[in-house]
Amino acid sequence: MSSSTLGSFAIVQEQKLKQLLQYVNQHSPFYKELFAKNAIQVSNIKTIADLSALPTTTKEDLQRRNDDFLCVDSDKIIEYASTSGTLGSPVTIALTESDLCRLTLNEYNSFVCADGSAGDIYQLMLTLDRQFMAGIAYYSGLRKLGAGIIRLGPGVPSLQWETIERLKPTGIVAVPSFILKLIQFARDNNIDINKSSVKKAICIGENIRNADFSYNILGKKITEVWDIKLYSTYASTEMQTAFTECSAGNGGHLQPELLIVELLDDHDQQVPPNTPGEVTITTLGVEGMPLLRYKTGDICMYFDHACACGRTSLRLSSVIGRKRQMIKFKGTTLYPPALFDLLTEIEDVLDFVVEVYSNELGMDEVLLHIVPLNTTKACDNGIKAYLQARLRVSPHVEYMTYEQLKKMQDQETGRKITKFFDKRI
Repeated sequence: MSSSTLGSFAIVQEQKLKQLLQYVNQHSPFYKELFAKNAIQVSNIKTIADLSALPTTTKEDLQRRNDDFLCVDSDKIIEYASTSGTLGSPVTIALTESDLCRLTLNEYNSFVCADGSAGDIYQLMLTLDRQFMAGIAYYSGLRKLGAGIIRLGPGVPSLQWETIERLKPTGIVAVPSFILKLIQFARDNNIDINKSSVKKAICIGENIRNADFSYNILGKKITEVWDIKLYSTYASTEMQTAFTECSAGNGGHLQPELLIVELLDDHDQQVPPNTPGEVTITTLGVEGMPLLRYKTGDICMYFDHACACGRTSLRLSSVIGRKRQMIKFKGTTLYPPALFDLLTEIEDVLDFVVEVYSNELGMDEVLLHIVPLNTTKACDNGIKAYLQARLRVSPHVEYMTYEQLKKMQDQETGRKITKFFDKRI
């Protein structure tokens, strides 16, 4: 990244940071109290480097004191979104008209980054209600782009394919594991997927790449049979911003006018490039519920060299894991995404849920709920032998039917398919 580009990004971010600090010091009950408690003079925070003098904000802060983050009167709130509650109780994020415009700009930029244009038609295979911010973000971003939109919602492969054949979308927005179900339905019903109109997919909610940007097992399973361009994304409701890949597929691009991002170690110190750290964000231009040094709990790496696409903004890797979801199992450190990749790799595993709980000694135990290819002893032996060989430890395995597993996956919000349950004390 050139020094001139770094400088221009820093100037814009530092101007917006000063505005943010003055704003939350005046309007946010939470941050006014935090600054007073820590004797912080916001006028002393002038550069990105100065951010390290400020305390971080956690998910627990948001959960305990959700309303104290609100900076506007209720009559200015246009939209109430919420987190999915994956790591505890859901958090409400209130958006003003200005915030909705910012959200639209964010997703417009994201689709442009992912080679979208007004000539495209996108089929949205995701939840568009239930306070799900991503649904309204994709919809509003595509409207600004001028692209065609098909709001079909999640699930039902038969309806997805019928609509693809009828309306000829050029792109889809979907969870990658659902794309595998589309492929399986097409295979079972003699649909030639490579003759369909769909040429690209915006992948949400799950990793499709390894840390070196190569496709992981999920990405490979899709692209080996479907000649389709995949674009990975990373976002959260709290940040109201997305990191989206370009065609180079070398990490999700930061939108520096919308967000400051730090990757912190266990001592809240910035890690160097190519080193795992906790994604910590400061929102820029948010009016309703701005956040300052908010620790997302997601572990990523960042890259600051120029991308092949010509963009020079910082890029994030796929999520390596979530800090609170780290598993210490029989001396081995595991993260759910790595387990998901491994289970997706096993041909005899059709679907799964990972559960972690505490045993009588307070140690982590892992239970895999699996829909097997068949119920033979040979299938069971093959699955367990593969797990042992790859993990060097043997998790507990429970087999179930698709119907039983679907009840588990859908039992929380019904908004996202849940593949990880943390039942530790």
